Amino acid sequence: MIKRDDTLGGRLFVLFNYSFLTVVGLICLLPFINLLATSFSGSTAVASGEVKFWPVDFTWASYEFVMRSKQFSQSMLVSVERVGLGVVVNMLLTILAGYALSKEKGSFKWRNVYTWFFVVTILFSGGLIPWYVVISKTGLIDSIWALILPSALPVFNVIVLLNFFRGLPKELEEAAFMDGASHWTVLWKIIVPLSKPALATLTLFCIVNHWNSWFDGLILMNRTENYPLQSYLQTVIINPENIINMARGDYADLLNLVNARTSRAAQLFVGTLPILLVYPFLQKYFTTGLVLGSVKG
Repeated sequence: MIKRDDTLGGRLFVLFNYSFLTVVGLICLLPFINLLATSFSGSTAVASGEVKFWPVDFTWASYEFVMRSKQFSQSMLVSVERVGLGVVVNMLLTILAGYALSKEKGSFKWRNVYTWFFVVTILFSGGLIPWYVVISKTGLIDSIWALILPSALPVFNVIVLLNFFRGLPKELEEAAFMDGASHWTVLWKIIVPLSKPALATLTLFCIVNHWNSWFDGLILMNRTENYPLQSYLQTVIINPENIINMARGDYADLLNLVNARTSRAAQLFVGTLPILLVYPFLQKYFTTGLVLGSVKG
């Protein structure tokens, strides 16, 4: 929040900041509004370039076209399955690794070794070919687990969470240990409930990462019916006419009302909608989840 100042310079500064941020916000928002207007417009108006930021010849045909597309529905289900399984795996491993690495060196002798082992994976990777060969040799190609297990432990999330854990009062753990609690009990009964803001923030990171990933789906899925939604949408963007051509005969009644641009716009908007619906519920945790990390005396 910008602090107001009663002086002329202060008022001008606030006016400039609000004006600048409004312009930046509009620049980011206008392409999305154009996409939405295109999805609700008639194919003739879109083809002739009449659509800007308001629908022309308003129609739901593009969304009906999308909802009746078997490939789109199948890809949506794959993405939902990926997010559901992937977030659970990510958060479980992140919590376990973060708790262990947050311990003092006296409690966990090899803490620094494991920490650097994880950090090195952020800086260096084996490359695309070794990555693919490992996944192929483990028999994961064309399965949902190929989209989940290679990125099962997000190291950046581990670093964020272990620093958050270190900021929690040590007296709580010590009191629990004196009462006979185990590390497992301390983690799930004390540490995790106190870390809800950080966990909610990292959960959103995982959701967005899995939902938006498209490259691994193209590489690791041999059959198009196994594509996650973003991989399918990438093929739509590259070859939009193929979607219209595949639909001929299945729902020819809609082909006179839509074209490649309107159907693509509708699919992109529907693909973005789940994140738009989830984000407001978790956004409030961003500041507290990533900033809270110290004990206030």
